[in-house]
This record gives sequence, structure tokens and C-alpha cells, in this order.
Amino acid sequence: MTKRTIEVQQLRELDDIGLEEALRDRRQELLQLRLQRATGQLEQHRRIREIRRGIARVHTLIRARAIEDATGSVG
Repeated sequence: MTKRTIEVQQLRELDDIGLEEALRDRRQELLQLRLQRATGQLEQHRRIREIRRGIARVHTLIRARAIEDATGSVG
């Protein structure tokens, strides 16, 4: 199993509030990394890309749950 697969499985186990917290944490980390980059202190530039993709994963899970809830209540 890859690191990404494990991360996605852990995110799927979270409830809606947990996903919102994960999203907030990732956004905060992205802000810190951007500040480090601006001041020339950032050593791992790839980490910015990883965090942005993590944010996208969380958004995808939130949207998938919203769609599932909407279609589940109709039928």
C-alpha cells in the first residue's frame, strides 16, 4: 500500500466534522509553507504540491458525501 492510499483510507474513516478539521489543518500548513517560501526558509518545495493535493482529496470526499446524501434521500 502506498502512503497516498493509506491517507485516503484514513480520511474516509473520518466523519464530516473530522474532514472539516483535516481541511482546516491542511490549509493552515499550506499557509505556513507559503510563508516559508516567501522568506526563503522552505527546504522541501514539493511539500506544497503534496498539501495542495491533500486539500483536493478532502474536498473530493466532502463532495462525494454530499452527492451520496442527496441521492440517498431522493430514492
